[in-house]
Amino acid sequence: MHDPDFWNDQAHAQAVSSSYSRLKSRLDGYQELLTQFEDLEVLLELAQEEGDDAQLPSELVSDMEGLKAGIGRTLARFEEQRMFSGDFDAGDAIVSIHAGAGGTESQDWAEMLLRMYLRWTQSRGFETEINEATEGEEAGLKSATFTVHGENAYGLLSAERGVHRLVRISPFDSAARRHTSFASLDVTPLVEGDVSVEIDEKELRVETYRSSGAGGQHVNKTDSAVRITHVPTKTVVQCQNERSQMQNRETAMRMLRGRLLQLEYERRQQEMAKEKGEHMQIGWGSQIRSYVLAPYTLVKDHRTGMEKGNVEAVLNGSIDDFIHEYLVQRASGRLGKREVREAQ
Repeated sequence: MHDPDFWNDQAHAQAVSSSYSRLKSRLDGYQELLTQFEDLEVLLELAQEEGDDAQLPSELVSDMEGLKAGIGRTLARFEEQRMFSGDFDAGDAIVSIHAGAGGTESQDWAEMLLRMYLRWTQSRGFETEINEATEGEEAGLKSATFTVHGENAYGLLSAERGVHRLVRISPFDSAARRHTSFASLDVTPLVEGDVSVEIDEKELRVETYRSSGAGGQHVNKTDSAVRITHVPTKTVVQCQNERSQMQNRETAMRMLRGRLLQLEYERRQQEMAKEKGEHMQIGWGSQIRSYVLAPYTLVKDHRTGMEKGNVEAVLNGSIDDFIHEYLVQRASGRLGKREVREAQ
């Protein structure tokens, strides 16, 4: 990176810089872990000097508990990293949220989900950018797509792919009845530069349009939005937040390459599973989690069985426990068995 000619090749330089940042972050985490262990050893020696029968000072106990908790969090992150072995897990992700049937109710739920994931990415220190957001007629969003930049972003967010269900007293119902709403979340890897996926320009339908809605907090209003449809697979991507039509088209093509690459990967996984005689995992289109606000409060992941009563915290982005439990069960082979049992 100190080579004077390093930035002559922008694409290569960005890829190396991204790799460097991720490796440095992992090394810094390891150094932090060593420092925490050394500090804890010092405190343990101080505690031993106080004697077994002596009452330890409250400040010493507090410091020891704080270090113990910090070590636990750091180790959990390293354990999390160990679970990622997929081709795209370490890279960035493109996340799409779509409101289900139900009009305003589901569109409002889609916007709530977008807020939840943006809060979560912020808590993880990830960078995000909104690619498109199509607002509902009355409230909420019909769809939204955003890109997440950060270490293992795709690996983490792929655990959230599926249908999310909300049960609540509707704020849009004058009779204050309970409603059930659905919104789906899809995740694809962000593919930079040339990738091993062929796209025939003749199979693309490219449409340009003026971005609709007020934009506001979700997306900058532009006059050069682009929608690309890959006709053979009926895959649709769109981008409207860049300044020019060309930039929007380039971003949309990166999104399309990622989608097609993911589709090919899933096809190969299905073929391998059939050869092995394995049960197929219930994937896209299945309900993975329920968020219940009435008549009681509970968030339940139907794949892992994990439950949390503090729905407000979850909707504010506290979803790490759900993601971690999913990854642990998937890595241990317990996930598929549970899903098959529930499906039967």
